[in-house]
Amino acid sequence: MNTPVALVTGAAQRLGAEICRTLHARGYNIIIHYRSSQVPAEALRDELNAQRDASAVILCADMNSVLDVQSLAKQSLAQWQRLDVLVNNASGFYPTALESAVEKDWDALFNSNLKGPFFLSQAVAPALKETTGCIVNLVDIYAQKPLQGFPIYSMAKAGVAMMTQSLALELGPDVRVNGVSPGAILWPVEETEYSIQEKQDVNHRVPLRRQGEASDIAKTVVFLVADAPYITGQIISVDGGRTVSM
Repeated sequence: MNTPVALVTGAAQRLGAEICRTLHARGYNIIIHYRSSQVPAEALRDELNAQRDASAVILCADMNSVLDVQSLAKQSLAQWQRLDVLVNNASGFYPTALESAVEKDWDALFNSNLKGPFFLSQAVAPALKETTGCIVNLVDIYAQKPLQGFPIYSMAKAGVAMMTQSLALELGPDVRVNGVSPGAILWPVEETEYSIQEKQDVNHRVPLRRQGEASDIAKTVVFLVADAPYITGQIISVDGGRTVSM
């Protein structure tokens, strides 16, 4: 089977789903990972398979569990007997004020953002070497300068940035490893909702004076995957210039 294969974690909705659509449009078969969002994962799979038959599958795994992560790797490789791309997109995100943070918060945020992606990368590295493939990690602009009220998340994402550089050294020359660091793209949900005024304030601090779109991230991921054969160990900020004004 010569069709390249991409595994995208946290792929049922939002950025992950857009990354899947964009890679699929470039000819990749897609493995859609999800943890609890089964219904949207199935809908995305059906959408992609309607465009190209038998080109997408879904797999469930908890990125907090190394056993689940290792099982995800095995199941992924069993689908088409190859893997060309791993996109580590799955991520936990919620506030952890210093005075109220507990060990459970530390474990949840470090496991989903850093531990799971590291051990998944380890598990699929031999397959990626066979295809001279690549890894793209979703980082965050707050890996560089922390978001107040989110110290554990910010530290975890800083770890993802270092993991990107470290794995580029460990896996070269056969496997390239890069990162994409989103700025204000999609607003958070649930307990981290922003008010209209807060959103306006954030956009005002962006030199381009507007929020980005999921497609901005997906296109950058695809660039690193398909059009950047001499780039590794790099993290591209897709933030409208936010990092120069933070």
